[in-house]
Amino acid sequence: MTTDASAAASPGTASAVRELLGAAVTALGGQQRDGQVAMAEAVGEALAAKEHLLVQAGTGTGKSLGYLVPALMHDKRVVVATATLALQHQLVERDLPRLVQAVGKRPGLDTSYAVLKGRSNYACLHRIREGAPDEQGELVQLPEGSMGAKVLELRAWAEKASERKESGERDEAPRHTEREWRQVSVSARECLGAAKCAYGEECFAERAKEKAHKSHLIITNHSLLAIDAIEGIPMIPEYDAVVIDEAHELAARVTQAATDELWAAEVERAARRAARHVDAANRSGSNPAEDLADAADALRAAVAEARPGRFEQLPEDLADALVLVRDAARACVTAFPKQESGSEPDPGLTQAKAMVQEVFATSERMAACSEADVLWRTEGGDRMPPTLCVAPLQVWGPMRDKLLADNTVVLTSATLMLGGDFDSIATSVGLKPSERLPAVAKGEGAQPWRGIDVGSPFDYPRQGILYVARHLPPPGRDGLGPAQLDEIAELVDAAEGRTLGLFSSRRAAEAAAEHVRTVLPHLTTLAQGEAQLPELARQFVEDPHTCLFGTLGLWQGLDVPGDTCQLVIIDRIPFPRPDDPLMSARSKAADKAGGNGFMQVSATHAALLLAQGAGRLIRTTTDRGVVAVLDPRLATARYGGFLKSSLPPMWPTTDPQLVRKALARLVSAPER
Repeated sequence: MTTDASAAASPGTASAVRELLGAAVTALGGQQRDGQVAMAEAVGEALAAKEHLLVQAGTGTGKSLGYLVPALMHDKRVVVATATLALQHQLVERDLPRLVQAVGKRPGLDTSYAVLKGRSNYACLHRIREGAPDEQGELVQLPEGSMGAKVLELRAWAEKASERKESGERDEAPRHTEREWRQVSVSARECLGAAKCAYGEECFAERAKEKAHKSHLIITNHSLLAIDAIEGIPMIPEYDAVVIDEAHELAARVTQAATDELWAAEVERAARRAARHVDAANRSGSNPAEDLADAADALRAAVAEARPGRFEQLPEDLADALVLVRDAARACVTAFPKQESGSEPDPGLTQAKAMVQEVFATSERMAACSEADVLWRTEGGDRMPPTLCVAPLQVWGPMRDKLLADNTVVLTSATLMLGGDFDSIATSVGLKPSERLPAVAKGEGAQPWRGIDVGSPFDYPRQGILYVARHLPPPGRDGLGPAQLDEIAELVDAAEGRTLGLFSSRRAAEAAAEHVRTVLPHLTTLAQGEAQLPELARQFVEDPHTCLFGTLGLWQGLDVPGDTCQLVIIDRIPFPRPDDPLMSARSKAADKAGGNGFMQVSATHAALLLAQGAGRLIRTTTDRGVVAVLDPRLATARYGGFLKSSLPPMWPTTDPQLVRKALARLVSAPER
């Protein structure tokens, strides 16, 4: 365990947190873990001292209790933000109820909590009861066919949820598709507002906000936190501190929340919706909705002519088209009739205006071509036309100015130390290495912070082997070669299945799956995309003689402890693609600022994914196995040390025969 948090420790706070955590663990029938105690004490001290804190807590530490206990003890409201719905669900459905039951009767302890999500995550009673607008903005009561049947089911579920005062959250709804859910929900822009809506008093989203205003803890997600704190749109009641779980994802989620897209068909759709509501002609004699549709045609032609990739400077015809869309959308917004006082709100008009406002805001941002943004055109494909995208060049500045400056922030994850320290992650969220305590942080606007690694309950050197296939040729642009495919088959054969393959591309995963099926037909080999991920995971768990090969969704989103997974294969170091517009722009910006763009952007990105991928292997204290990296650069390149020091401290080797024998021993006589 490494820490610098003890320098600020207050014995009273630490002992109180330790005592309550112990009581909670005992009541829950668990065992005290040193790392969990150290984390809880550090979080309690950070909240009391109003200092930012980074806590690396390995899988199995019990970090949820490690921050929930001191958060409950804090005298002001605390927001807990997660990256994934799975963790949010775990906190609300399991961890918090059990914790409250264990310690809730203590005098002076406010154990109230609420869940808060974006408005589109709740069913909308107005849309359910009045109908959803069609492509022309007309309200229709029900879509046709099987979709109509599913929407009927969702409507019935929502009505029962309303009667029972339940949450109306999407997670609680019957199974459905994205398109089906849109028939019973609205975005924040489309919402009529509680004051104007006939069903405002029953509204699920408004009930959630009301409960949040009365609660001590609020559980939300990174995106909603970003909208509230960074974009300045009030979504969360006033709070004093934030605990950010899965904090390694924060910068990416904030970037995602601040990314906008624009394509011609969406502009045309907004024009069609607007046509029913705007004045037939404005003062100049033109029709604003028709002008917007014409601007969409100009945008389509300009996008078709533009090359895919990043625009460091907008092509003239594309710049002109964006200005046309911006100006037409602005005129269209102005032409919408104003709502008369006391009249019934028109949901079709509200939605149409919201769509045009969205087009205006995005086209205005793109036309500005700010140095603070990165603008690019996607390749497009069969299902999606070429699209313009714009994202912030960096997010650490807004996070520093608008989140860190106003609140105490605790960031925690199993993967916060890249290259052996916190600097990369700290910098990505707006903290400066020079401000790390116990050194004195000087100057106006300084954001002092501490870092603590509470370790892991796992004995990585004894439980896992890190095998780097140094003898293989470096990976090429053409995907997996014969040497890599043979290596994969031999490793899988030694493990008799039990393999999770993490690949840099769908093509590589499919090629590996095809080769293993041919060479080892007695094993079951699954590839991502052949079924939904939950179904693939179920098959993988049920039969140990199974391999599961896939891409990014498996790197971070799969938890399979036990004998099912004794071999994790990583085909290559997961650097971002050289033509990735945002990553390449950030790398160039780092170089221009005098830094090392490759190390600060590409190597950091790869280190984070490698750590997440390698972390799929050891999930409990009894797990054993091998992480096999088929990229020799991990052993030979200068940056290899940085990447390896980001991984769990498994026993390292480059000997292929030793690894095959180790896997065979696990199969024949697993140590448990």
